[in-house]
Amino acid sequence: MIDVTCAIIRNEDNKVLVVQRGEKTDHPFKWEFPGGKLADGENDEECIVREVAEELSLGIVICGRLRPVEHDYGNKKIRLIPFICDTLDEEPVLAEHSAYKWVAVEELLAVDFSEADIPVAKQYLHQSGGNKFEREISSGSDEEGISAYSEKELKSMINNMMSMQEADWLASSALENPALFSKLLEYSYSDDKKLAFRASWTISKVCDKFPSVILPHLVEIVESLPWFDNESVIRSFLRIVSLNDPGKLSSEHQGLLADYCFSRLTSAESAIAIKAYSMEILYKLALIYPELGNELATSIRLIMEDGSAGIVARGNIILKKISEIPLNR
Repeated sequence: MIDVTCAIIRNEDNKVLVVQRGEKTDHPFKWEFPGGKLADGENDEECIVREVAEELSLGIVICGRLRPVEHDYGNKKIRLIPFICDTLDEEPVLAEHSAYKWVAVEELLAVDFSEADIPVAKQYLHQSGGNKFEREISSGSDEEGISAYSEKELKSMINNMMSMQEADWLASSALENPALFSKLLEYSYSDDKKLAFRASWTISKVCDKFPSVILPHLVEIVESLPWFDNESVIRSFLRIVSLNDPGKLSSEHQGLLADYCFSRLTSAESAIAIKAYSMEILYKLALIYPELGNELATSIRLIMEDGSAGIVARGNIILKKISEIPLNR
Protein backbone atom coordinates (compact mmCIF):
# COMPACT_ATOMS: atom_id res chain seq x y z
CA MET A 1 0.00 0.00 0.00
CA ILE A 2 1.54 3.30 -1.13
CA ASP A 3 0.72 6.39 0.94
CA VAL A 4 -0.05 9.40 -1.24
CA THR A 5 -1.17 12.85 -0.09
CA CYS A 6 -3.45 15.18 -2.03
CA ALA A 7 -4.65 18.75 -1.51
CA ILE A 8 -8.08 20.25 -2.01
CA ILE A 9 -6.83 23.80 -2.57
CA ARG A 10 -9.41 26.59 -2.34
CA ASN A 11 -9.04 30.09 -3.71
CA GLU A 12 -10.79 33.30 -2.69
CA ASP A 13 -13.71 32.60 -5.03
CA ASN A 14 -14.42 29.33 -3.21
CA LYS A 15 -13.27 27.31 -6.22
CA VAL A 16 -11.12 24.19 -5.96
CA LEU A 17 -7.95 23.55 -7.94
CA VAL A 18 -7.74 20.39 -10.04
CA VAL A 19 -4.84 19.41 -12.33
CA GLN A 20 -4.65 17.18 -15.40
CA ARG A 21 -2.18 14.33 -15.75
CA GLY A 22 0.04 14.21 -18.82
CA GLU A 23 -0.19 11.87 -21.80
CA LYS A 24 2.61 9.55 -20.63
CA THR A 25 1.47 9.07 -17.03
CA ASP A 26 -0.33 6.10 -15.44
CA HIS A 27 -3.73 7.73 -15.94
CA PRO A 28 -3.33 9.95 -19.00
CA PHE A 29 -5.47 13.07 -19.23
CA LYS A 30 -7.36 12.25 -16.03
CA TRP A 31 -7.86 15.05 -13.53
CA GLU A 32 -6.79 14.85 -9.90
CA PHE A 33 -6.18 16.82 -6.73
CA PRO A 34 -2.46 17.74 -6.64
CA GLY A 35 -0.11 15.87 -4.33
CA GLY A 36 2.29 12.96 -4.27
CA LYS A 37 4.04 10.17 -2.39
CA LEU A 38 5.64 10.59 1.02
CA ALA A 39 9.41 10.88 1.01
CA ASP A 40 11.53 9.05 3.56
CA GLY A 41 11.38 10.65 6.99
CA GLU A 42 8.56 13.13 6.34
CA ASN A 43 5.03 13.13 7.73
CA ASP A 44 1.77 13.61 5.81
CA GLU A 45 1.60 17.37 6.31
CA GLU A 46 5.23 17.98 5.35
CA CYS A 47 4.65 15.90 2.23
CA ILE A 48 1.65 17.82 0.91
CA VAL A 49 3.23 21.23 1.52
CA ARG A 50 6.39 20.10 -0.29
CA GLU A 51 4.55 18.46 -3.19
CA VAL A 52 2.34 21.47 -3.87
CA ALA A 53 5.32 23.83 -3.73
CA GLU A 54 7.32 21.63 -6.13
CA GLU A 55 4.52 20.85 -8.57
CA LEU A 56 2.61 24.16 -8.56
CA SER A 57 4.78 26.83 -6.88
CA LEU A 58 1.90 27.53 -4.50
CA GLY A 59 2.08 28.32 -0.82
CA ILE A 60 -0.71 26.58 1.11
CA VAL A 61 -2.04 26.45 4.64
CA ILE A 62 -3.57 23.19 5.87
CA CYS A 63 -7.03 23.85 7.29
CA GLY A 64 -8.31 20.31 7.75
CA ARG A 65 -8.20 16.77 6.47
CA LEU A 66 -10.64 14.16 5.18
CA ARG A 67 -10.75 10.41 5.69
CA PRO A 68 -8.06 8.50 3.73
CA VAL A 69 -9.24 6.63 0.65
CA GLU A 70 -7.81 3.24 -0.31
CA HIS A 71 -7.94 2.18 -3.94
CA ASP A 72 -6.60 -0.79 -5.91
CA TYR A 73 -5.59 0.18 -9.45
CA GLY A 74 -4.59 -3.41 -10.24
CA ASN A 75 -0.90 -2.66 -10.69
CA LYS A 76 -0.69 -0.80 -7.38
CA LYS A 77 -2.66 -0.05 -4.23
CA ILE A 78 -2.68 3.46 -2.80
CA ARG A 79 -3.92 5.12 0.34
CA LEU A 80 -4.88 8.67 -0.65
CA ILE A 81 -4.62 11.12 2.30
CA PRO A 82 -6.64 14.28 1.53
CA PHE A 83 -6.00 17.70 3.08
CA ILE A 84 -8.22 20.77 2.84
CA CYS A 85 -5.99 23.75 2.11
CA ASP A 86 -6.26 27.47 1.47
CA THR A 87 -3.97 29.63 -0.63
CA LEU A 88 -3.61 33.34 -1.21
CA ASP A 89 -1.43 32.79 -4.27
CA GLU A 90 -3.30 33.65 -7.42
CA GLU A 91 -2.38 30.99 -9.99
CA PRO A 92 -0.23 27.83 -10.04
CA VAL A 93 2.82 27.37 -12.22
CA LEU A 94 2.75 23.82 -13.61
CA ALA A 95 5.89 21.71 -13.35
CA GLU A 96 4.47 18.21 -13.99
CA HIS A 97 0.83 18.46 -15.08
CA SER A 98 -0.49 19.41 -18.50
CA ALA A 99 -3.31 21.72 -17.38
CA TYR A 100 -5.18 23.12 -14.40
CA LYS A 101 -8.55 24.70 -13.69
CA TRP A 102 -10.50 26.14 -10.78
CA VAL A 103 -13.81 24.32 -10.34
CA ALA A 104 -16.90 25.41 -8.41
CA VAL A 105 -17.58 23.02 -5.52
CA GLU A 106 -20.98 22.00 -6.87
CA GLU A 107 -19.36 21.04 -10.20
CA LEU A 108 -16.64 18.77 -8.79
CA LEU A 109 -18.46 15.53 -9.57
CA ALA A 110 -18.60 16.47 -13.25
CA VAL A 111 -14.78 16.41 -13.45
CA ASP A 112 -13.21 13.35 -15.11
CA PHE A 113 -11.18 12.36 -12.04
CA SER A 114 -8.82 9.45 -11.54
CA GLU A 115 -10.73 6.73 -9.67
CA ALA A 116 -9.15 7.32 -6.24
CA ASP A 117 -9.96 11.05 -6.37
CA ILE A 118 -13.70 10.55 -6.92
CA PRO A 119 -14.52 9.57 -3.28
CA VAL A 120 -12.34 12.44 -2.08
CA ALA A 121 -14.41 14.88 -4.16
CA LYS A 122 -17.61 13.35 -2.76
CA GLN A 123 -16.35 13.71 0.82
CA TYR A 124 -15.47 17.37 0.32
CA LEU A 125 -18.76 18.11 -1.41
CA HIS A 126 -20.60 16.60 1.56
CA GLN A 127 -18.65 18.69 4.09
CA SER A 128 -18.55 22.02 2.28
CA GLY A 129 -21.98 23.36 3.29
CA GLY A 130 -21.94 26.48 5.47
CA ASN A 131 -25.42 26.51 7.00
CA LYS A 132 -24.38 24.91 10.29
CA PHE A 133 -21.58 27.43 10.74
CA GLU A 134 -23.88 30.38 10.06
CA ARG A 135 -26.47 29.10 12.53
CA GLU A 136 -23.77 28.71 15.17
CA ILE A 137 -22.44 32.23 14.71
CA SER A 138 -25.94 33.72 14.53
CA SER A 139 -27.05 31.95 17.70
CA GLY A 140 -24.13 33.52 19.54
CA SER A 141 -24.85 37.09 18.48
CA ASP A 142 -26.48 39.53 20.85
CA GLU A 143 -26.43 43.18 21.77
CA GLU A 144 -23.04 42.69 23.43
CA GLY A 145 -21.52 41.39 20.20
CA ILE A 146 -19.66 38.14 20.83
CA SER A 147 -20.25 37.77 24.57
CA ALA A 148 -22.86 35.04 24.16
CA TYR A 149 -20.27 32.42 23.26
CA SER A 150 -16.94 31.56 24.80
CA GLU A 151 -13.45 32.17 23.50
CA LYS A 152 -13.07 28.46 22.89
CA GLU A 153 -16.29 28.30 20.84
CA LEU A 154 -15.33 31.29 18.71
CA LYS A 155 -11.86 29.87 17.97
CA SER A 156 -13.40 26.52 17.09
CA MET A 157 -15.86 28.11 14.65
CA ILE A 158 -13.09 30.09 12.94
CA ASN A 159 -10.86 27.03 12.69
CA ASN A 160 -13.67 24.93 11.25
CA MET A 161 -14.77 27.20 8.41
CA MET A 162 -15.31 24.85 5.50
CA SER A 163 -16.24 27.18 2.65
CA MET A 164 -15.52 30.61 1.25
CA GLN A 165 -19.15 31.60 1.88
CA GLU A 166 -18.53 31.07 5.58
CA ALA A 167 -15.48 33.33 5.45
CA ASP A 168 -17.50 36.00 3.63
CA TRP A 169 -20.27 35.74 6.20
CA LEU A 170 -17.81 36.04 9.08
CA ALA A 171 -16.12 39.02 7.41
CA SER A 172 -19.48 40.78 7.05
CA SER A 173 -20.24 40.05 10.71
CA ALA A 174 -16.87 41.47 11.77
CA LEU A 175 -17.51 44.64 9.79
CA GLU A 176 -20.74 45.21 11.73
CA ASN A 177 -19.37 44.00 15.06
CA PRO A 178 -16.26 45.84 16.40
CA ALA A 179 -15.81 43.27 19.19
CA LEU A 180 -15.61 40.43 16.66
CA PHE A 181 -13.20 42.44 14.48
CA SER A 182 -10.95 43.03 17.51
CA LYS A 183 -10.98 39.33 18.31
CA LEU A 184 -9.99 38.43 14.74
CA LEU A 185 -7.10 40.88 14.93
CA GLU A 186 -6.05 39.42 18.28
CA TYR A 187 -6.18 35.88 16.89
CA SER A 188 -4.01 36.94 13.95
CA TYR A 189 -1.10 37.18 16.37
CA SER A 190 -1.79 33.75 17.88
CA ASP A 191 0.85 31.02 18.12
CA ASP A 192 -1.83 28.70 16.71
CA LYS A 193 -0.81 29.05 13.06
CA LYS A 194 -4.06 27.77 11.61
CA LEU A 195 -6.18 30.09 13.77
CA ALA A 196 -3.89 33.03 13.02
CA PHE A 197 -4.12 32.45 9.28
CA ARG A 198 -7.91 32.06 9.22
CA ALA A 199 -8.37 35.17 11.38
CA SER A 200 -5.98 37.34 9.34
CA TRP A 201 -7.44 36.03 6.09
CA THR A 202 -10.95 36.96 7.25
CA ILE A 203 -9.73 40.48 8.10
CA SER A 204 -8.26 40.73 4.59
CA LYS A 205 -11.71 39.94 3.18
CA VAL A 206 -13.17 42.74 5.30
CA CYS A 207 -10.52 45.08 3.86
CA ASP A 208 -11.40 44.03 0.31
CA LYS A 209 -14.65 45.93 0.72
CA PHE A 210 -13.59 48.60 3.22
CA PRO A 211 -9.78 49.01 3.29
CA SER A 212 -9.95 51.98 5.65
CA VAL A 213 -11.34 49.84 8.48
CA ILE A 214 -7.78 48.70 9.23
CA LEU A 215 -6.29 52.22 9.40
CA PRO A 216 -6.37 52.45 13.24
CA HIS A 217 -4.30 49.24 13.32
CA LEU A 218 -1.99 49.85 10.35
CA VAL A 219 0.98 51.08 12.39
CA GLU A 220 0.72 48.05 14.68
CA ILE A 221 0.70 45.71 11.67
CA VAL A 222 3.70 47.39 10.01
CA GLU A 223 5.71 47.26 13.24
CA SER A 224 4.90 43.59 13.82
CA LEU A 225 5.65 42.29 10.29
CA PRO A 226 9.38 41.60 10.90
CA TRP A 227 8.57 39.48 13.93
CA PHE A 228 6.08 37.12 12.31
CA ASP A 229 7.21 33.56 11.57
CA ASN A 230 3.83 32.59 10.09
CA GLU A 231 4.12 32.98 6.31
CA SER A 232 0.35 32.71 5.87
CA VAL A 233 -0.32 35.63 8.21
CA ILE A 234 2.42 37.64 6.48
CA ARG A 235 0.62 37.08 3.15
CA SER A 236 -2.67 38.23 4.64
CA PHE A 237 -1.19 41.30 6.31
CA LEU A 238 0.82 42.36 3.25
CA ARG A 239 -2.36 42.00 1.22
CA ILE A 240 -4.17 44.22 3.73
CA VAL A 241 -1.40 46.84 3.60
CA SER A 242 -1.35 46.73 -0.21
CA LEU A 243 -5.03 47.68 -0.25
CA ASN A 244 -4.33 50.85 1.72
CA ASP A 245 -2.57 54.14 1.07
CA PRO A 246 0.92 54.16 2.67
CA GLY A 247 0.65 57.93 2.66
CA LYS A 248 -1.45 57.52 5.80
CA LEU A 249 1.69 56.32 7.62
CA SER A 250 4.44 58.47 9.11
CA SER A 251 7.74 58.72 7.21
CA GLU A 252 9.30 56.49 9.87
CA HIS A 253 6.76 53.71 9.30
CA GLN A 254 6.97 54.17 5.54
CA GLY A 255 10.70 53.49 5.88
CA LEU A 256 10.11 50.39 8.01
CA LEU A 257 7.60 49.12 5.47
CA ALA A 258 9.93 49.77 2.53
CA ASP A 259 12.82 47.95 4.23
CA TYR A 260 10.64 44.97 5.04
CA CYS A 261 9.11 44.71 1.57
CA PHE A 262 12.50 44.96 -0.15
CA SER A 263 13.84 42.19 2.10
CA ARG A 264 10.87 39.92 1.27
CA LEU A 265 10.96 40.76 -2.42
CA THR A 266 14.59 39.75 -2.79
CA SER A 267 14.46 36.72 -0.47
CA ALA A 268 14.67 33.37 -2.24
CA GLU A 269 12.42 31.90 0.45
CA SER A 270 9.47 34.26 -0.05
CA ALA A 271 6.33 32.83 -1.63
CA ILE A 272 4.99 34.25 -4.89
CA ALA A 273 2.14 36.09 -3.17
CA ILE A 274 4.48 37.73 -0.65
CA LYS A 275 6.71 38.99 -3.48
CA ALA A 276 3.67 40.20 -5.42
CA TYR A 277 2.19 42.14 -2.48
CA SER A 278 5.63 43.55 -1.65
CA MET A 279 5.96 44.84 -5.23
CA GLU A 280 2.57 46.55 -5.04
CA ILE A 281 3.34 48.20 -1.68
CA LEU A 282 6.75 49.40 -2.87
CA TYR A 283 5.17 50.80 -6.03
CA LYS A 284 2.73 52.80 -3.89
CA LEU A 285 5.66 54.07 -1.80
CA ALA A 286 7.46 55.02 -5.03
CA LEU A 287 4.52 57.26 -5.88
CA ILE A 288 5.41 59.19 -2.71
CA TYR A 289 9.20 58.83 -3.04
CA PRO A 290 9.99 58.54 -6.78
CA GLU A 291 13.66 57.81 -6.03
CA LEU A 292 12.51 54.36 -4.84
CA GLY A 293 11.38 53.60 -8.39
CA ASN A 294 14.87 52.80 -9.73
CA GLU A 295 15.72 50.55 -6.78
CA LEU A 296 12.40 48.75 -7.11
CA ALA A 297 12.80 48.30 -10.88
CA THR A 298 16.33 46.90 -10.40
CA SER A 299 15.14 44.46 -7.72
CA ILE A 300 12.24 43.28 -9.87
CA ARG A 301 14.46 42.67 -12.89
CA LEU A 302 16.86 40.63 -10.76
CA ILE A 303 14.18 38.32 -9.35
CA MET A 304 12.57 37.97 -12.78
CA GLU A 305 15.77 36.39 -14.16
CA ASP A 306 15.22 33.16 -12.24
CA GLY A 307 11.62 33.73 -11.21
CA SER A 308 8.49 31.74 -11.89
CA ALA A 309 6.01 32.64 -14.62
CA GLY A 310 3.81 34.26 -11.97
CA ILE A 311 6.64 36.52 -10.75
CA VAL A 312 7.61 37.48 -14.30
CA ALA A 313 4.03 38.40 -15.17
CA ARG A 314 3.52 40.45 -12.01
CA GLY A 315 6.97 42.03 -12.36
CA ASN A 316 6.22 43.25 -15.88
CA ILE A 317 3.00 44.87 -14.69
CA ILE A 318 4.77 46.75 -11.89
CA LEU A 319 7.69 47.75 -14.15
CA LYS A 320 5.24 49.34 -16.58
CA LYS A 321 3.58 51.25 -13.73
CA ILE A 322 6.98 52.42 -12.44
CA SER A 323 7.89 53.78 -15.88
CA GLU A 324 4.84 56.03 -15.69
CA ILE A 325 5.79 57.68 -12.37
CA PRO A 326 6.54 61.39 -12.96
CA LEU A 327 10.18 61.99 -12.01
CA ASN A 328 9.50 65.57 -10.89
CA ARG A 329 7.09 64.63 -8.10
